[in-house]
Amino acid sequence: MSQTLKPESTSQTPPPLSATPSSTSTSTSSTATTITLSNDSLPDGLPRRAIPGQLLCSSNEYTAGPGTYVDAKMTVGKNSAIVASVLGKVVVTRALSKAESAGDSRNSSSSNGSSNGINSNGNGNGSRAPAGPYTTRTISVVRPEKAADAANAVPAVDDVVLARVLRINPRMANVAILAAGDGNATDEYGGIIRSTDVRLTEKDKVKMSSSFRPGDIIRALVISLGDGTNYYLSTARNDLGVVFATNEASGEPMYPVDWRTMKCPVTGGTEERKCAKPV
Repeated sequence: MSQTLKPESTSQTPPPLSATPSSTSTSTSSTATTITLSNDSLPDGLPRRAIPGQLLCSSNEYTAGPGTYVDAKMTVGKNSAIVASVLGKVVVTRALSKAESAGDSRNSSSSNGSSNGINSNGNGNGSRAPAGPYTTRTISVVRPEKAADAANAVPAVDDVVLARVLRINPRMANVAILAAGDGNATDEYGGIIRSTDVRLTEKDKVKMSSSFRPGDIIRALVISLGDGTNYYLSTARNDLGVVFATNEASGEPMYPVDWRTMKCPVTGGTEERKCAKPV
């Protein structure tokens, strides 16, 4: 009696695709998928680092998370502002509902989808799949996790630092550096901003009293190691300058309205400053 032999199956389970490096991290729970954006992939308009009292965004766009709070006195448009309460990195977390997550997963797996969410378009070029409708977007400010990070925060040339203005005169502003790079400065480093380094244009018309005030928090670039006592700093860039200042009359935090004016949300009064790029 003849017997039909079945050919041995030659199909094999393909090996798992290696994960493509990404600037986001994803975690899935029973109810939602949470995606945390890295510091380098934040939406435009959000600062990478924040200091206490710094305006971050509108409460209509994000939910206040750890290290932030909603300040009803400070507004962005018609909505209350979310303000930083600690010094650290800005982190945005997006929560996607379970139903939306499943639908987004089906969309991104169609059309020869890959594990990193990149699909092929009609021309054969890679394009990222739509992110899907996120239910909540939370903004937080996270302090450095390790003490070593702060201990190693020594300013170097081309570092962007946060500093507090101590005193000013017609030629320069003396500052104390609070943070350098990704860490907080545990030792106090001095810095000097010369009048010629405040802005790029009309350097001969710069008035230090109209650019900075004692107590202001500024974002500046280290341009030189200086004279051995103080670093030389510059704010001659759109994203550099005053990021936090209080109104002289009310003591309330002000917000920038343009590159040289800050406004008090309580009194409505304005003061001149060399502002960092407004949010």
